[in-house]
Amino acid sequence: MNLDLARTVADAVLYEGYLLYPYRASSSKNQARWQFGVLGPPGAAAAGRGEESSMSMQCLLRPEPAPVTCPAPVEGPSLTVHLRFLQLQRRQLYDVQGQPIEELDVSGATWLSWDEAVEREVNLSVSWAQLRAAYSVPVDVPAGEEAEPVTDADGQTIGSVVRRRWALTARFTATAAASYGYSQLTLGVDNVCTESISNPDEAIRRSFIGAHVLVEAHGTAFVSLLEPPEEAREAAAECAQHRCWPVLTGQPGDTDLVLGSPIILYDYPEVAAQSAGALFDATEIDEILTLRVMTMTEVEKAEARATDPRSREIIDRCDAMSPAALQQLHGVLRNPHAEELWGVVEPELSGRTDLREIDPPPFDTGDVPWWDPAADEAVRPEVDAVMINGVSVSKGSLVRVHPSRRADAQDLFFLDQVARVTAVLCDVDGDVHVALVLIDDPAADLHEWYGRYFYFAPDELEPLPLDSARINANHREESQP
Repeated sequence: MNLDLARTVADAVLYEGYLLYPYRASSSKNQARWQFGVLGPPGAAAAGRGEESSMSMQCLLRPEPAPVTCPAPVEGPSLTVHLRFLQLQRRQLYDVQGQPIEELDVSGATWLSWDEAVEREVNLSVSWAQLRAAYSVPVDVPAGEEAEPVTDADGQTIGSVVRRRWALTARFTATAAASYGYSQLTLGVDNVCTESISNPDEAIRRSFIGAHVLVEAHGTAFVSLLEPPEEAREAAAECAQHRCWPVLTGQPGDTDLVLGSPIILYDYPEVAAQSAGALFDATEIDEILTLRVMTMTEVEKAEARATDPRSREIIDRCDAMSPAALQQLHGVLRNPHAEELWGVVEPELSGRTDLREIDPPPFDTGDVPWWDPAADEAVRPEVDAVMINGVSVSKGSLVRVHPSRRADAQDLFFLDQVARVTAVLCDVDGDVHVALVLIDDPAADLHEWYGRYFYFAPDELEPLPLDSARINANHREESQP
C-alpha cells in the first residue's frame, strides 16, 4: 500500500484553487475563493449564498477477499477512510486600540487581514458488517480562536492578530451492496450545519473546503471504473458519482487505494516530477504561472507575500528559480509511439514502451534562426516519411482523410476525401504532422505553389495505392447523370 504516494496527490487536490494568480488579496479573482470540493451548509446553494451541501461516489470492490494488507488482523474485509478537507480560518488584524483593520505595517513588512485555511483529516475504520448495515457517523470539527500580539523591530506592541475558526458538522455514510457479482461501495459526505446562513461569508465559514476521501481496502480490492475488466463493465456502468470521482491511486497496479476527488482525474494520478512546488491556480500549467509571477512588479510581489504564507512561498520560489530549474518546467518527451510513427527507434530506446524519462534531443541552431530550414539539416520534410498502418507515407503519397481530432470545424468537410501528401513534419514536442492538399480541390496546385496545406495527425489518415486518385475520379464520372 502506497499511502504516502497517494497523499502527495491528495494534497494537490486539497489545495487546488486555494489561491489564484496573481496571488494578491486585491485581485478580483481572489475575492471569491475555494473553487473545488466545497460542501456548503444546507440551503446555501439554493439561496445563492454557497455551494451544494453533499458529495457522494460509488466504486466497485472485488467479490473475493484479497490478502489482508493492514497492520492489524481483521475479521473479513474492511475499509479505512481518510476524510480530508480545509477549515476556513479568518486572520483579522487589530490596532493597539483593539479596532479591526485590514492592513498593518510591521517594520517595513505589510500584514493583511485574510482568510486562511487549516488542514483537517478524519480517519474512520469501517468493517464489512457495518457496510452491509449502512454505516453512518457524525463528523464534528470544533471552533477555535487564537490571538497573538504583533511587535515591531524594537519590541513595541503595535497591534494584534486573531485567527478564528467556525465549527463544522457533517455526516459520513457508507454502504455496500451486491452488483453483478461485485460489491458496489457507496460513500457520502453531507454538511448538516444547522446555523442560519444569511450571506456568502457565513456560508464559506461553515463549509468543508477541498473535501475528498482516500479509501484503503483491507482484505479486498478495488476495480477501476475507467478501465474495468470485461466481466465488470455492467457493474461499473451502474456506478454514479456526485461531485466526487473515484480513481485508483498509489503505484500503477495497486488495487488497495482509491482517491475520491472533486476534480476528475485518471487512474494513478501523479504530481509531475518537473513541478518545483504547488501553485494552487486551478490546474494551470506550472511553467506558464511561473513566467507570469516573474513579470510581476516588486510592489505586486510585496502584496502577494503579505496576502498569505503560501503565496509568499510561491513568490520567493519563483524569484530564486535558476534558468536550469525553469527549463525543467518545460517537461520531457512523452511519445510512447515513436517506433510506430517513424519505424525507427534509437538504440538506447530499444525495448522501451514508456519514454517519459527520456530528454528530447538538443536543438542548438547556433547563429542560424530557429525558423530557417538550415537550422536543422536532419529534418527534410520533402523526403521524410511516417509509418501508417505499416505503410511508409511521404511526399506524393495518397491518403484518405478521416478527421478525428476536431481541431477545426472545417475538418468535417474533409471526411473520406482523398488527398496528396506534400510533406511530413515533426514539431518541437515530437508530434508528427502530415501536410496535404485535397485531390478534388480545383485550387490544389495553387495551394501547393504558395505552401497552403492542411495538416492532420497520422492516425487520421488511411494510406491508399497511388492509382486511388484515378479510381476516385472515374467513380465521380460514372456517378454523374
